Amino acid sequence: MEYVIKRIHPAGIAAAVGKADRYRELNQPAEAESICRDVLAVDPEQQLGLRILGLALSDQFGPSTGARFAEAQQVFAGLRDPYERAFYGGLAYERQAKAQLAAGIPLASVRALFDQALARYAEAERLRPADNDDAILRWNSCVRVLQATPGGTAVAGPTKLDSARDMAHRKTRCRTPRHRVRSLRRC
Repeated sequence: MEYVIKRIHPAGIAAAVGKADRYRELNQPAEAESICRDVLAVDPEQQLGLRILGLALSDQFGPSTGARFAEAQQVFAGLRDPYERAFYGGLAYERQAKAQLAAGIPLASVRALFDQALARYAEAERLRPADNDDAILRWNSCVRVLQATPGGTAVAGPTKLDSARDMAHRKTRCRTPRHRVRSLRRC
């Protein structure tokens, strides 16, 4: 038997993108990635397919994911909208930084990734639609991680790191010491 990738029909792109998004929501980023690659083989400029592919790649970041990180950056750079390019570029840096921290890499080695994320979120904030605070929310998440990490910035009081859902996730899945931050699976 010959193993050959088959092309999807152009009329099926919208349904395929919807499936990719659902697989991502089900925490199956490899499936979402595969579907997005099928979509982009037919329509390389499909913006939602690019966005979901970049997110699926970033869902898979871990301690040794430099190639996936570089590809996610390249995918997000292909987004036409300047706001989305800045926001999702920041998200790739943020997720890589958090994956590195979760792997026990010292903050001093990871801080440049957070700085890049914050620079892109600041750009996205300048470009954002009036009712969209996503870049501010991501900025604040990065700052809270930095404040809560040993060697991070000083805090003038207790900082709530993540939502209750994320804390519950950590209690059931995190096997690293509490002072380390687990990467977030969703943006």
